[in-house]
Amino acid sequence: MEVPKFLSIFMLIAYLWVISNNNGVEASHKIYPEFQSLAAVKVKQLHRTAFHFQPPKHWINDPNGPMYYKGIYHLFYQYNPKGAVWGNIVWAHSVSKDLINWEALEPALYPSKPFDINGCWSGSATVLPGNKPIILYTGVDHKERQVQNYAVPANPSDPYLRKWIKPDNNPVVFPGPDVNASAFRDPTTAWWSNDGHWRMLVGSRRKHRGMAYLYRSRDFMKWTKAKHPIHSLANTGMWECPDFYPVSISGKNGLDTSFAGGNEKFVLKVSLDLTRYDYYTIGTYNRDKDRYVPDKDSVDGWRGLRYDYGNFYASKTFFDSRKNRRILWGWANESDSTFDDMAKGWAGVQTIPREVWLDGSGKQLLQWPIEELETLRGKNVHISNQELKKGHHVEVKGVTAAQADVEVTFKLPSLDKAEKFDPSWKNLDAEHLCGKIGSKVQGGVGPFGLLTLASKNLEEFTPVFFRIFKDGHKHLVLMCSDASSSTLKTEGLYKPSFAGFVNVDLSDKKLSLRSLIDHSVVESFGAGGKTCITSRVYPTLAVFDDAHLYAFNNGTETVTVEKLNAWSMKKPVKMNS
Repeated sequence: MEVPKFLSIFMLIAYLWVISNNNGVEASHKIYPEFQSLAAVKVKQLHRTAFHFQPPKHWINDPNGPMYYKGIYHLFYQYNPKGAVWGNIVWAHSVSKDLINWEALEPALYPSKPFDINGCWSGSATVLPGNKPIILYTGVDHKERQVQNYAVPANPSDPYLRKWIKPDNNPVVFPGPDVNASAFRDPTTAWWSNDGHWRMLVGSRRKHRGMAYLYRSRDFMKWTKAKHPIHSLANTGMWECPDFYPVSISGKNGLDTSFAGGNEKFVLKVSLDLTRYDYYTIGTYNRDKDRYVPDKDSVDGWRGLRYDYGNFYASKTFFDSRKNRRILWGWANESDSTFDDMAKGWAGVQTIPREVWLDGSGKQLLQWPIEELETLRGKNVHISNQELKKGHHVEVKGVTAAQADVEVTFKLPSLDKAEKFDPSWKNLDAEHLCGKIGSKVQGGVGPFGLLTLASKNLEEFTPVFFRIFKDGHKHLVLMCSDASSSTLKTEGLYKPSFAGFVNVDLSDKKLSLRSLIDHSVVESFGAGGKTCITSRVYPTLAVFDDAHLYAFNNGTETVTVEKLNAWSMKKPVKMNS
């Protein structure tokens, strides 16, 4: 769904206020110096996830430099070892053989030298020829400048890469006189070109124009900035955590970042510091000019496509050479208050790793939880051909509803009762529309879907649902994950009605939904991964064994649950222990 132009103007005004009140430096995280080193005395288990990645305690944010090396998956991530708010950031390091069971190692990087003494911020990993891994990361130096550094493993023969070295010839990239040194961060995975150069991107902004600077190097040590960014866009503010990679035009197989076979499109993803969402476009990379051009129907900026329309930010992909797939990691930040985070002793989780590939239309990406997640499936409950009339809800019994994986296909007998899309709604984005006509507002075809993390008497529930509209000669499908009724708690919570439109063919009159429910996370995939929404919620009644799961319909058109499978989810054997 495109964001209306008046919202873009509103966002720009907000952005200008932010930078004018922060000495020109946009704030990526709220900073609480007095709380940064208050270690958790006790970690509260309420709302902690069971099968999502999170350390035993304290704050995490961006996933950094995921990679596959010598049979081991590596995940680096921003972590505060001293408290449950942002600060004291190190590159924490965990390893896995299956992307599900994780073991924590010592931090790979921590501030220790003049070129990163004030921070080891986000970056990426690249595997050089000869199977030699190298990390590029942003350091905040002794002059408070953001510079780009590199690190190499102390022992490359160790598949766990337990120790890393930061050589003294850092930084390898300075911001330069024409670059904003306070907005210059998050280098990408580098790619090799046939002209004998490596290339990588660094996110930045020039006044209010967001951009990704391009750098070239023959030896990975001496980098030269190109005369122009690979891409930029006015009035989008700081581009954080850029990601740039090829996707195959045909099939699900992923491509190495350096692939150049002629049968690929390119994805440029940026995390907009102003909106705190991840946006992407699909387009063409002109290698001769080092320019990326989005396709004509790939909308750029705030009005474009997102990986996820909910709590999802600072994402990073990597090419998994073991299974020839591209995998996406994302950070699901909390929606409670800083004081809640300190009280519970932790903040932040990573979403389930997703396989990502180009949709057959060539106009968007598809995302789906990695197949390894299914090894955690336990007891199964199956429902088929269950009619849901107006106002009905059917409980899915026999699974741990607070910790479940649910796949459901809805059959729609007719689309004739689809509501007319009100022309006045064109001034609303999907999220505002969902908030206006949510799951409790009766419609024609929909709302129908799942009531997740529901209390017995529905005082609390997080609905994930579809609603279908008629707009001229076409149908519009709205998907929502609405946290507004997720908890009885009223103070200190952000409870949005997250939503996105689903570009799906309804000729077979079917819609599918998958939701991963994990205590305080509801991660949902509509229509086979065309639209994804992650919600963070904090129920007070619908917790542990008191949580319930329902399929529901609040539309005048009867909907059939053609098939539903729900699994209780087991905890991994090791989860960053």
